[in-house]
Amino acid sequence: MRLTSFTDYTLRSLIYLGMNRDKLVTIQDIADLHSISKNHLTKVVHQLGVNGLVETVRGRNGGLRLKREPADINIGAVVRESESDFYMAECFDGEHNTCAFNGACYLKTKLEEATDAYLKVLDGVTLADLLPKRGAPKDGQLHPLQLMPKTQAERLA
Repeated sequence: MRLTSFTDYTLRSLIYLGMNRDKLVTIQDIADLHSISKNHLTKVVHQLGVNGLVETVRGRNGGLRLKREPADINIGAVVRESESDFYMAECFDGEHNTCAFNGACYLKTKLEEATDAYLKVLDGVTLADLLPKRGAPKDGQLHPLQLMPKTQAERLA
């Protein structure tokens, strides 16, 4: 199974916001860190707001922050909300299924079981579980460069 870039950016944004709870973060901050499109990230953040996970503060010194505690944000639910479908193969698409084995094959059942198991694992994870716990400075603030391999952090410094 492969997550869409939308879900990937959703999870990265939540982790970044969870790491920076004590300040407002801009979309540009997240986009710069991950070298991703600010326009695409704007859509991600909008959806996070619609889903009640992020609140935005408008104005000159505005930004965004988590609306809920990291321990209250379930990763399985986030993935379900951000993925458009879980079609693992053509047979999952009732409208466009041209497979000759349709109705006589058990692959779809097994893929459904695998997807359910995958999501069950994510249902047991919260955003708090994904946040770094090592080497936190006294103020609790982690700088993203502390999390990167040393060579990458040196490149960006």
